[in-house]
Amino acid sequence: MFEFLDPVAIEQFFLGYAYSPMHVYIGVVVFMCLSSLGFPLPEEVILVSAGFIAFMALHPNEYPPPTPDSVGVNYITLAIVCFLAVVVSDFIIYLTGKYFGVKLLETRFFKKILSEKNMAKINSWYGKWGAYVCGIFRFTPGIRFPGHMSCGMMGVKWWKFILVDGAAALISVPTQVIFVALYGKEILAKIKPYKMVFFSIIGLVIIYYLFKHFFLRKKEA
Repeated sequence: MFEFLDPVAIEQFFLGYAYSPMHVYIGVVVFMCLSSLGFPLPEEVILVSAGFIAFMALHPNEYPPPTPDSVGVNYITLAIVCFLAVVVSDFIIYLTGKYFGVKLLETRFFKKILSEKNMAKINSWYGKWGAYVCGIFRFTPGIRFPGHMSCGMMGVKWWKFILVDGAAALISVPTQVIFVALYGKEILAKIKPYKMVFFSIIGLVIIYYLFKHFFLRKKEA
């Protein structure tokens, strides 16, 4: 039933894209934008997965390409693409809050995301840090989406949002991709005895997000 959690199957899946750079670059942009619109796939899973794909492309002896002239994913290009995709997806959330925030707050979906508890926390942080709170939200996954949306609703200037959020993303996003790409061998060596558990956890996290955002939400509706 859960064959897709098999570490070998997951590894082969990643390898299938290690020598298809354009598919990976476009895929990262698409999934980041979908994530910004509420698709239940954590940003961190996308970044780590992208990093492992780049790691495979850097080690053709261990992960051979399909043909001798195959071009692998470039980890520097991938890191830049991931950074731009994250900033663009964050800006989409910001614009959504700026132009549609008030109307969206009236829907059941956004009432759950922007709960009174979350709004109280966001308002408290905004009162203390002002526009710099945009960067703080980048490092708080549980409140990142409603936080960025609220920045648009609260009237944070677009250039301040991009500047602060971009600076925060520059610290966290490319470093994750580059670290996994360059030290993937050491990471895999450390987790080799627990590789089954590691990849199973990744798969279960994705299942949990899908279950939470689709089944439970439909049941409560």
